[in-house]
Amino acid sequence: MRVATPRWLWVPATLALILLAGPLIALTILAPWGSLPAILGDPEVLTSLRLSLGTAAISTIISLLLGLPLAVLLHRLSGVARAVLYGFLVIPLVLSPVVSGLALLYFWGRRGLLGTLLENLGVQVGFSPVAVVLVQVFVALPFFVIAALGSFEGVDPDLELAGANAGANATQILRYITLPLALPGILGGTLLAFARALGEYGATITFAGSVEGRTRTLPLQIELALNSNQPDQALGIALMLIAMYIMVVVISAWALRTVVSRSVVSRGTGVPAQPLLASRSTASAPGRG
Repeated sequence: MRVATPRWLWVPATLALILLAGPLIALTILAPWGSLPAILGDPEVLTSLRLSLGTAAISTIISLLLGLPLAVLLHRLSGVARAVLYGFLVIPLVLSPVVSGLALLYFWGRRGLLGTLLENLGVQVGFSPVAVVLVQVFVALPFFVIAALGSFEGVDPDLELAGANAGANATQILRYITLPLALPGILGGTLLAFARALGEYGATITFAGSVEGRTRTLPLQIELALNSNQPDQALGIALMLIAMYIMVVVISAWALRTVVSRSVVSRGTGVPAQPLLASRSTASAPGRG
């Protein structure tokens, strides 16, 4: 039985819902539904769509490959080292997009710390799809790491200790105990990183620019449409982005439910982790039969 909710909470809660849902509802109502197929079929829009999906997918994979070890490291660390690393992780979340773009420019740009070296080697990062990916990783990686870290923090340390007592090494514990139990958060963080990368705008235009076919993603195409007095095209692209975000949310919810359901079923079998890890350790040890 749940405790009753105070009635006065409905007033601020309703206002909050209006502030959140009102703009989205207005966007949907005023959208040019009749001309939407022609808008979304425009070659410039399709080019921006392909660029957005491609760069967001690449940046999400990079965030997963690099963010997972970072999340594990943060989970294992404590004290000052953890606080410092976590601070560097959170800063990109609160930075202004323009400041983020400026920071990337002075690191990867032609006159940046690393960009100068790359320029001497004949590699130019700015105004290229690579610049878009770097921006997206900068803004999406923290979202993934925080989501994965929260999932790692929820893993029962007694299970990891049981694996260690069964003879498993650190890598085996991570692979067979920690990662499977943290999988829901990892999946959620991956989809969250993709959605964040897909919608990146401010840092992209500051660092990568808006070059058709190279750096002009869907958010930048919206800005171009507004500046060109084409509000219908801007609304159409915005609706497409919203539809993508809804798909990400639906897929995320389905994936999390599936993983959690399988986890519950596997736990219900009553098979502990120790025999599994012990059998693996025994099988890998020489001279044991």
